[in-house]
Amino acid sequence: MSATLSVEGLHTHFFTRAGVVKAVDGVDFRIAPGEVMGLVGESGSGKSITGFSIMGLIDEPGRIVSGSIKLQGEELVGASDETMRAIRGNRIAMIFQDPMMTLNPVLRVDTQMVEAIRAHERVSKRDALVRCRDALGMVGIPAPEERLRAYPHQLSGGMRQRVAIAIAFLNEPDLIIADEPTTALDVTIQSQIIHEAQALCKRTGTALVWITHDLAVVAGIADRIAVMYAGRIVEAGGIDAVIDTPLHPYTVGLLGSVPTSNRRGERLTQIPGMPPNVLNLPVGCTFRERCPRRTSDCDVQPAITEPRAGQAVRCFHPHVEEGT
Repeated sequence: MSATLSVEGLHTHFFTRAGVVKAVDGVDFRIAPGEVMGLVGESGSGKSITGFSIMGLIDEPGRIVSGSIKLQGEELVGASDETMRAIRGNRIAMIFQDPMMTLNPVLRVDTQMVEAIRAHERVSKRDALVRCRDALGMVGIPAPEERLRAYPHQLSGGMRQRVAIAIAFLNEPDLIIADEPTTALDVTIQSQIIHEAQALCKRTGTALVWITHDLAVVAGIADRIAVMYAGRIVEAGGIDAVIDTPLHPYTVGLLGSVPTSNRRGERLTQIPGMPPNVLNLPVGCTFRERCPRRTSDCDVQPAITEPRAGQAVRCFHPHVEEGT
């Protein structure tokens, strides 16, 4: 089956007065139709910039300097503004962490949602409003017809985020990029949104990239996971394999910092040090200064290898012995 999205050798850099920020530094992944991939890592690891690169939303002083982004075989890197406008909101949708990046504060919700539909297809306003109402109901908004007539400032932050999520679902796109979309929502609504997102992917074949730092959320929604650090993917594989038997020391550290009922009363593991300055990335493995397994081998940038079938890692000293 052909991939919905194929990203190869993606480099997105920001050219500042202080130097070149290598926000995304050689990212590769593929997503099949109906598949959910979790993209996780600490703040500043390059997760959101990867999503913005796919959407063609990188502004100066940033730009994609090399690599390929293909949507169902169609190259998006270098595509015209007109082409990207036709794709955004129709074939690719993005759910931003801040709903006010999606919603216009001076337009009613119904106006914005109807425009999102009619910008890409010919449909009557009445039919569009029915789809809008159903989309709001799908994300758990009570009295959706009433909410359609509201302005964004009349809704709570969580309610605005649900409207933004509903807009992303409206046109049943080929791909949805969700940038920490449930951060502002309570646990009950978060669970409902995750369930609805999974159902949409299965029903329509929509592929989903779920960007988050919350491993618990990823474990509940994703089929596969890619762990990012300093602009690079350091581990990738099936969700069960990566969560149960992580290979990269960074992944082990992330999982060790998550509270669980099995470790009641124990201190959480802390990854020592800080992420490297992306203005001046160190030569070799970017995680080596924080890594308990580092050796002189780590002075060279490790290549991606596959110590286990379907589980890839960028490390000279993966935790293979702990999971085999």
